[in-house]
Amino acid sequence: MSDDLQPLEPHEGVERFLRYRKPSVRPSTLNNAQTRLNHFLEWCDEREIENLNDLDGRDLADFVAWRQGDIAPITLQKQLSTVRAALEWWADMEAVDEGLREKVHSPDLPDGAESRDDHLSAERARAIIASLDRYHYASRDHALILLLWVTGMRRSAARSIDVDDLRLDDNAIVVENRPDTGTNLKNGDGGNRWVYLGPEVFQVIEDYAENPDRKDVVDDYGRRPLFTSKQGRPTGDTLYVWVNRATQPCQYGGCPHDRDLDECDALGHDGYPSRCPSSCGPHAIRRGSITHFLNAGTTPEIVSERMDVTLEVLYQHYDVRSDQEKMTVRKDVLDDSEVLSDDR
Repeated sequence: MSDDLQPLEPHEGVERFLRYRKPSVRPSTLNNAQTRLNHFLEWCDEREIENLNDLDGRDLADFVAWRQGDIAPITLQKQLSTVRAALEWWADMEAVDEGLREKVHSPDLPDGAESRDDHLSAERARAIIASLDRYHYASRDHALILLLWVTGMRRSAARSIDVDDLRLDDNAIVVENRPDTGTNLKNGDGGNRWVYLGPEVFQVIEDYAENPDRKDVVDDYGRRPLFTSKQGRPTGDTLYVWVNRATQPCQYGGCPHDRDLDECDALGHDGYPSRCPSSCGPHAIRRGSITHFLNAGTTPEIVSERMDVTLEVLYQHYDVRSDQEKMTVRKDVLDDSEVLSDDR
């Protein structure tokens, strides 16, 4: 705990935060925030935490575990996003340590926990990537969105990648479970794989790795993460925010919600990207990518291996093609097989 912090009681801290937010959000948004923070206050009361100055990363991990058993994973993620926003504001008010919000880690969502309708369409993905390619070539956002789209990998896999995992001769990238050095894959060693990117995509990733604007840092285990933040290897939540911001329609086109961009609380460094109704997270990109590959005629078995998802889960939670789209893929395969040829 910093010696420069000013004491602030949790209930007063929540009251001040909500009062600060009230002029800039809808009443329903404010009510949701109050409900979510009431759970945080209940936990503070149980733990007899009387001063926000005393909070540290271990306390916040205990809070996440305390809530985790009572609610669905997707609900927990939403609640924790509000707690992070409050922690960021309290840091500005010198009530908690700077950067404490980064220590609130959301557990990974189980496959299919999000709505099947929550996916990035191929049309939007192409528009986002084309804009990044033109105006922000080899930037962090360009490399991240492109990698997530062409590989369909989870954010835990993306954050696990090191610069040393790039394989130039194969235009590929290695995904490896390394629990002893700070990065876990969802399926453990079963998720280990090489993923082919192709020369064009690989070139973007390689150019990003050499981009002077990229923070070339070493993490606590002596590894050089591909995607980096000021603190080193970004958390999964940080990746979520980056993707949310990069997929906002106003970043590559106009706002479809008729918002005044000067007053939109989803924009800017101090904004909350997830409040944009059209932004999406890494899981939505994963679902859209899997659907796109299936629509392109890639066999489900190849998609399963490339994206590290079982066929059962793929069909149940990730395949958002319409019945007509599925028929079209089958039709192309049947046409190619010449089922009515003279050899029948």
